[in-house]
Amino acid sequence: IPVMSIEKDIPELVEAGVISPETAERIRSYYVDKHTPFSPLFIVFGIIGAILVGLGIILIIAHNWDTLSLDIKTTLAFLPLVSGQLVCVYALLKKTDNRGWREGGATFLVFAVGACMALISQIYHIPGELDAFMLSWLLLILPLPYIMRSTVASLLYIVGAAFFAADTGYWYTTDLQPDIYWLLLLGILPYYYWLAVQKPGSNSISFHNWLIPVSVLIALGTLAHRAEEFMFIAYFSLFGLFYLIGSLEFFEKKHPAGNGYRILGATGTTILLLVLSFDWFWEDLRSDYLNTDELIGSTEFWVSGLLSIMALVLLIRMIRINPLVSLSTSPIAFIFLLFIPTFIIGLFSSFAVVLVNCCVLLVGIMTLRNGIRQDHLGLLNYGLLIISILAICRFFDRDLSFVARGILFVSVGVGFFLVNYYTLKKRRHEN
Repeated sequence: IPVMSIEKDIPELVEAGVISPETAERIRSYYVDKHTPFSPLFIVFGIIGAILVGLGIILIIAHNWDTLSLDIKTTLAFLPLVSGQLVCVYALLKKTDNRGWREGGATFLVFAVGACMALISQIYHIPGELDAFMLSWLLLILPLPYIMRSTVASLLYIVGAAFFAADTGYWYTTDLQPDIYWLLLLGILPYYYWLAVQKPGSNSISFHNWLIPVSVLIALGTLAHRAEEFMFIAYFSLFGLFYLIGSLEFFEKKHPAGNGYRILGATGTTILLLVLSFDWFWEDLRSDYLNTDELIGSTEFWVSGLLSIMALVLLIRMIRINPLVSLSTSPIAFIFLLFIPTFIIGLFSSFAVVLVNCCVLLVGIMTLRNGIRQDHLGLLNYGLLIISILAICRFFDRDLSFVARGILFVSVGVGFFLVNYYTLKKRRHEN
């Protein structure tokens, strides 16, 4: 319905007593908002504006900080926090359907909370460590994604949780344990689920599909304590789990760039295989003495087992849904299973490095084969890239002669040319 037509009819309806003046005003607002052009750039500019305003306030206050009294410093510390809360309240009450206001207000409030905490600690000389500060900050901003329906607040929370895990698990020993990260991640998952249900095709869910698995990858290493070697099983299983999650029906409908799980799963598995295709890791593994009792009681053992079971359950589900799924059609999905016996063999024999090289070659060949079958140049060249990198890795092996290395490189180069030429020729013939 045109807006001008509504403007002409509404006064008549009010005079006839069909609708009240309040209802008439709501109808006008609804149709004006509906027919107002909206650009995603408004959201971006709103977020950038909120950040710039916050930084500007901090710089102005910092310039005159030493000359201010204690009361004024305390007031200024709470001013951004109160301002951010007022903006959020206004956005909820008056601009509830305006995403730019909600995202900008929530982003400003996230930084205002952190700034207020830091300033109050500095003003009153309250001692504390960075990890405790981060934990308090994260707990305070956790309600924002739910109340404001803010994607940016959720993403900032996930980044902060990953930073907390790295700070407590990698950089130095503190009283807080990095295991708290998993509880922090659990706190944002309901919002992630809401996004997946309500906005499955949005950029918001695509950003989460990348950031959540990346944060999990960062945090997983903090679980290594006594048997670090077993974390390779954990990472292979995690990458396999990611790949299988990215193969679910929900993600199959998305653009490949928005499927972070599948890309990370495939890339991570390939990189790990290439790293372990050298013998140095397996030599160190065989030289280490592993106590069976300590191994079974270690965190690494149970984490590896749990992730392997989760990946196996998803793999069985995928096979039941599509019985045609096999090692030849989805080689990455099965690598975590093949690596477990390979790792056990590597504890006693150098034959494990041969098996890993065979796995890399198998993934490359099967990916190349699937690219040819699907007439997909990207998949085809990815398979060739895997084989090429494997050839480069073997270039640094002392066991191969220069002639063998040269033949290997020439063969791979010719393969690149012939496969691409054959695929392009097939496309021209079909067209």
